[in-house]
Amino acid sequence: MKESSSSDQKQLLLIDDDPNLILLVKDYLEFRGYEVMTAENGREALEILENKVPDMIICDVMMPEMDGYSLVEHVRKDARTSWIPVLFLSAKGQIQDRVKGLSTGADVYMVKPFEPEELVAQVEAALNQASRLMVHQPSKGGADSGHKIQVPFDVELTPTELRVVQFVARGMANREIAEELNVSQRTIESHVSNMLGKTGLHNRTELARWAIENQMA
Repeated sequence: MKESSSSDQKQLLLIDDDPNLILLVKDYLEFRGYEVMTAENGREALEILENKVPDMIICDVMMPEMDGYSLVEHVRKDARTSWIPVLFLSAKGQIQDRVKGLSTGADVYMVKPFEPEELVAQVEAALNQASRLMVHQPSKGGADSGHKIQVPFDVELTPTELRVVQFVARGMANREIAEELNVSQRTIESHVSNMLGKTGLHNRTELARWAIENQMA
C-alpha cells in the first residue's frame, strides 16, 4: 500500500448504494493514499457530514432514501460544506443527465463504468482546484459566514512551523514543501502533525483555512 502519513492524507466521502462498487473504489483510492469514509445513501452521508468535513465527496446519483441531487443541494446550502468539491458517478450518460448533474452543483460528472485511473485523475484535479480557490477565495471555506476556524488562543508556532503552514495554505503537498525547504518529507509530516496537535484541527484543509483566515499565508 502506498505509504502516506495520516496528517497528509486527503479525506474523501464515498456514497453509493452498490456495496461492490464501494469496495472497489474504496480499495483503489486507499491504495493511492486517500482516507475514505463511506455511506450507502444521501441521508446517511448527511449524518456523517454533521461531524466530519471531508476534502471531497464522491457520490452516486440514483440512491434510495436521498439521491445525489438532493444531497448536493444540502451540501451547497451549508457554509461548512459549500466549498467541498463533488464528483458525481452515474450510469446515466446522456447530455441532459450531465447538464442536470453539473447545474445541480457537482464539479465533475463521470459515467459508469469508468476506469479507476481516470477517477483518481479527476479526484486529484478537483482537489487541486479546490486548493487554488481556497488560497484566492478564503470565503469558499466559510470564512465570510461566521464559521471561522477555532483554535486555542495561546497556540504558538515555531518559525519553521509557520513557514510550513504558509506552504500548506498555498495548496502544496508535503513532498513539495520538503523540496522547497531542503529537508525530508518525513520532517514536514512531523511538523504538520505537531501543528494539528497544537491547534486541535483535523486535517490539512482546516490548517490551511486557519492560516488564511489569520493572514499567515
